[in-house]
Amino acid sequence: MNHYVYVQDHTGQPLMPTKRHGWVRRALRDGKATVVKRSPFTIKLTYQSGNELQDVSLHLDAGYANIGFSAQSEGREVLGGEVKLLKGMSQRLEERAMHRRNRRSRLRYRKPKFKKGGDFISSRPDGWLAPSIQHKLDSHLNLIRKIQQILPITSIQ
Repeated sequence: MNHYVYVQDHTGQPLMPTKRHGWVRRALRDGKATVVKRSPFTIKLTYQSGNELQDVSLHLDAGYANIGFSAQSEGREVLGGEVKLLKGMSQRLEERAMHRRNRRSRLRYRKPKFKKGGDFISSRPDGWLAPSIQHKLDSHLNLIRKIQQILPITSIQ
């Protein structure tokens, strides 16, 4: 895989990545750039530069246990990889529920779960998702946010 150095302009907006490692070393040495992150290696320019950007499309493959991603620009891949999601979410939720039941059984008084008329009081707000599904959604959104910090993404597919 080609190793790119990801570049941000002086305001922190992402620019196109570069493979010119000699230029990057000289810019860091001369104070024209500073290191933002070491993984993936990202630099921030300290001077104003031109913003010639290309279209970069982000492709996601949402699986059950992994998220595959690839960012492409003009037919070449500028970033690619895989994120492993947490496993065993349902077992952790069952253990948490067991501890909650034990805690609640030791209470002397607990708020009623039902109204006087017999209607169920819902404790779940609108738009609620199961925690395992919420984790998957949050992981996808966090991944997209992190990639948008280092690449000028124009489309997500």
